[in-house]
Amino acid sequence: MTTDDEILNVIVGDKPAPYSVKVVVDDYNPDWPRWYEEEASRIRSALGPIAVRLEHVGSTSVPGLPAKPIIDVILAVPDSSIEDAYVPALVAAGYDLHIRELEWHQHRVFYNRVERGHRRDVNLHVYTEGCAEYDACVVFRDWLRTHPEDLALYRDAKLELSKKDWKYVQNYADAKTPVIETIKTRAAPTPTPCPKH
Repeated sequence: MTTDDEILNVIVGDKPAPYSVKVVVDDYNPDWPRWYEEEASRIRSALGPIAVRLEHVGSTSVPGLPAKPIIDVILAVPDSSIEDAYVPALVAAGYDLHIRELEWHQHRVFYNRVERGHRRDVNLHVYTEGCAEYDACVVFRDWLRTHPEDLALYRDAKLELSKKDWKYVQNYADAKTPVIETIKTRAAPTPTPCPKH
């Protein structure tokens, strides 16, 4: 389980207030893939060839799966540790750098939030091309799309956890980890290491 200090130490800019309401999990919305395509077009326009790979992941990418109404996008760039190569362009395109995890795959997260004036809620995760975590997200999505029994297992876990109160949304995400890891093991039992730069 991620500690409060660990949550707050990776945040760029304003620290989040404790989550004061339940996590909202909506029924699947058939508009979500179109929303992803609109975001993907913006990202590709902003980055050009720096955007090596781009995918719609997370629960909004799986037809029939209830989800928090946040479009999760993963982006692979040549080296995510070199922020000058992509951060200014994404910020100029309207994405706010929110998380910097140097010790976890050089992972970066950009947010768009409606309450901050954006068109929709988006999490944009950035990894280095070839990172195992990027591929794991895609494999997990594809597995849920083709294995209804695991989709149901994940759906039921999400709905049950969404009934609880959480201090931070990361605590809700952490609580889903056991079922996610169980499904990931079935989907891709042999992870590969991330590239070193």
